[in-house]
Amino acid sequence: MEPGSPRDAEDARLRPTYAVVSRSRLRDNLAAVKALVAPARVMVILKANAYGHGLEAVARCLASQADAFGVALVEEGITLRQLGIENPILVMGGVWTRQIPLFLEHGLTFTAPSLARLRDIEEAAAARNATARVHLKIDTGMERIGVHHYHAEGLLEAAARSAHVEVDGIYSHLSNADADDLADARHQLERFEETLRFYERRSLPRPQRHIANSAALLRMPESHLDLVRAGILTYGVYPFPGAPRAVEVKPALAWKSRVVFFKVVEPGSPVSYGGTWSSDHRVRVVTVPVGYGDGYFRSMSNRAEVILRGRRYPQVGRICMDQVMVNIEWGTGYNGDEVVLIGEQGEARVTVEELAEWAGTIPYEILTAINDRVPRLYEG
Repeated sequence: MEPGSPRDAEDARLRPTYAVVSRSRLRDNLAAVKALVAPARVMVILKANAYGHGLEAVARCLASQADAFGVALVEEGITLRQLGIENPILVMGGVWTRQIPLFLEHGLTFTAPSLARLRDIEEAAAARNATARVHLKIDTGMERIGVHHYHAEGLLEAAARSAHVEVDGIYSHLSNADADDLADARHQLERFEETLRFYERRSLPRPQRHIANSAALLRMPESHLDLVRAGILTYGVYPFPGAPRAVEVKPALAWKSRVVFFKVVEPGSPVSYGGTWSSDHRVRVVTVPVGYGDGYFRSMSNRAEVILRGRRYPQVGRICMDQVMVNIEWGTGYNGDEVVLIGEQGEARVTVEELAEWAGTIPYEILTAINDRVPRLYEG
């Protein structure tokens, strides 16, 4: 399927609201990131349905390029293994003790955020006469999961002594790499580097180190270390407004729908729930079958814009669960016309960043909120 082309007869059975994901842009984005951070390796983050782009399709697309994959949940890791993905897969979220056998069964890499959890992993691996691969998680200031940097030595010592644990990596997470002032991020990096001196003092081989997310890999070359975690950049979206364009990436996802109804609305006639919008003159209004039930946030009501026939038009009235209305004034629109929610049509463009601004949130939430009611189609 080519960008902007009509779907074929098979696709036409799907609902008229759908997302199109470009495999070629995904590959190009990852190649650009790898070139920027070399010789550091790249872990592609696939959590939250690959940032809304489709876990299975994105993993298959990027498996030959990615040095590793990162997920949040053990279930995501299992899905990848069942697809035949052989790349190292780090599960970055917390792990329940009862889930430990699943990691061992499917060859997934643990995050060990505490001495107690490391012991649980060691015991489970020993009982199976297996070796567990782990990345140790150091909290340098996020206060989420991970052992505090000032208490980390006990975890590192225990891991080094563990007979059934292979320490494949050690990492932390930057909480303010998108801030105007990078002082806090640099302080976290310093704490992490101090923790890593444990290996030098003990003359032990150092596992691969990683701390850089998308924001840091753009702004802090010193944070690249051995491995970077490329999340939203892989999908062609910059992590925050004003992020430096140290690497050129392009959005991989477009979100589209179709006009399903056309009407003329009289002056003073309110549109949608609560009557939050009306016109002082006759206008043409079209209805589009997408709503907050798909992830098109209600908070964007009367703020969002869409593209129809190459022109941007305002969404009007409250966004419904399944439908939105668009004021085209006296422009032209017919049932079946393509409506672009995210993406390009002709010279007009609507970006993920704009939706985030209209919704009062961040691009990450916009992408991950596009739910499974919206079919994904893949091109390239």
